[in-house]
Amino acid sequence: MLDIQHILRKLPHRYPFLLVDRVLELEKGVRIKALKNISINEPFFPGHFPARPVMPGVLMLEALAQAAALLSFESLDSDPDENMVVYFAGIDNARFKRPVGPGDQLILEATIDRQRSGIYRYKTRATVDGAVAVEADLMCTMRIAV
Repeated sequence: MLDIQHILRKLPHRYPFLLVDRVLELEKGVRIKALKNISINEPFFPGHFPARPVMPGVLMLEALAQAAALLSFESLDSDPDENMVVYFAGIDNARFKRPVGPGDQLILEATIDRQRSGIYRYKTRATVDGAVAVEADLMCTMRIAV
């Protein structure tokens, strides 16, 4: 639904920290489904871990947060300017269910649970081949960077 060029216009992240490759489904104000292709060439694999490459859990949470930010920007029908930043405000109930490694396709899902006073709460989960890899409740806020 949204290709990498559209994602690059919405998110300030760039390689190696852009963790969303494509948006598959988007229902404005409600939910998003996106994907991240996990390649052996990811910059974190040589150190995490050389004998058994595993995507760090914090980066899976970051990928979910990036998908959630895309949902928020699309829902607002706005393009962020260079001064707008989406920050984590909280992470609750994070659970890691399976390792993610080279060759996996991480499907990122976020649903807006609540939005009030510029703070968004999302229910999120990421799956590989239909099995949950991670789930968490994320809180983010959009702010003007100073």
